[in-house]
Amino acid sequence: MRLSASLLVCLGMGNRQSRPWIVSDELWSLIEPLLPKPGPKKAEGRPRVPDRQALCGILFVLHTGIQWEYLPQELGFGSGMTCWRRLAAWNEAGVWDQLHQLLLNELRSKNQLDWERAVIDSSHVRAARRGPKAGPARSTAHVRAASTTSSSTDRASHSRCP
Repeated sequence: MRLSASLLVCLGMGNRQSRPWIVSDELWSLIEPLLPKPGPKKAEGRPRVPDRQALCGILFVLHTGIQWEYLPQELGFGSGMTCWRRLAAWNEAGVWDQLHQLLLNELRSKNQLDWERAVIDSSHVRAARRGPKAGPARSTAHVRAASTTSSSTDRASHSRCP
């Protein structure tokens, strides 16, 4: 997933709030059209957790760093496994890449991109071609190393003790 949680939390929510995992109506209006439509239910069971609540659960886990299985049910975001599955499905559908581009375009149109604090790392940007060719590799053939504890010379082999 190329879209960082901080980009989604900070850019889409306007002012930073005490609960940054709560998705604003403005951000939700951008995200909702990008989400794939759910298929028909395969079996009876619990009703599907609404996508907006699942997104809040995903943001809660990403913001707090807790494990998926420890997502509190009391928050109403569904189970950690539900949120994790939804994240994986949306990732596979390319939602995060589309949202990233959409948010960048939105910020660019409002002249709110500050490139002085941009960061590029090799996990997101491919290195240009190959680096310079290295010299020949050192041989790893078996060669006897010089001993540091004994010497083959006469002087070093004689003990000074009587």
